[in-house]
Amino acid sequence: MFTGIIESLGRVVSIGKEGTNRHIQIESDISHELKVDQSLSHDGVCLTVTEVSGDRHWITAVDETLSRTSVGNWREGRLVNLERSMKANDRFDGHIVQGHVDQTGVCISIDDQDGSWHVKFKYEPHHQVLVEKGSVCINGVSLTCFDCDKDTFSVAIVPYTFNHTNFQRITVGQKVNLEFDILGKYVKKLLGK
Repeated sequence: MFTGIIESLGRVVSIGKEGTNRHIQIESDISHELKVDQSLSHDGVCLTVTEVSGDRHWITAVDETLSRTSVGNWREGRLVNLERSMKANDRFDGHIVQGHVDQTGVCISIDDQDGSWHVKFKYEPHHQVLVEKGSVCINGVSLTCFDCDKDTFSVAIVPYTFNHTNFQRITVGQKVNLEFDILGKYVKKLLGK
């Protein structure tokens, strides 16, 4: 389980293919602290560390992950939001994030607010569980959504988040990983909607 509070930015160093799998090498300032078999959120996708060497670690993305997330679009040099799983005795600063991406969305606008940014996303409404001022996870970042419509919503990005996540590189038309609030998903399921 994660909280959506990004710990570090990693950089994709290389991507190798083996059958339908992709082996991805990431360089980061926390890689040397990781261990094999550890779960780590990469842009909101929970992936297992398969190898560690110095300031680099490796992960493997299978076809299911590649088809349901933005990982299949990653290229060398891409910045990746990283978060280690939450410790049981830590503060819960974000919201409950599983690292299980519900779908990808697309950035449709970025509005510079002279010190912050309003970023709008479009998504497939079959997962509609967003509520005004509720939680949403975008590329692993816990955010509060607003201007929620049938198939769009917005988030406000403060300078700290902009500078310490890959929101600094998101552009209009870019795919992002979306994980909706687990509590909303359970309520929707229980109500049969």
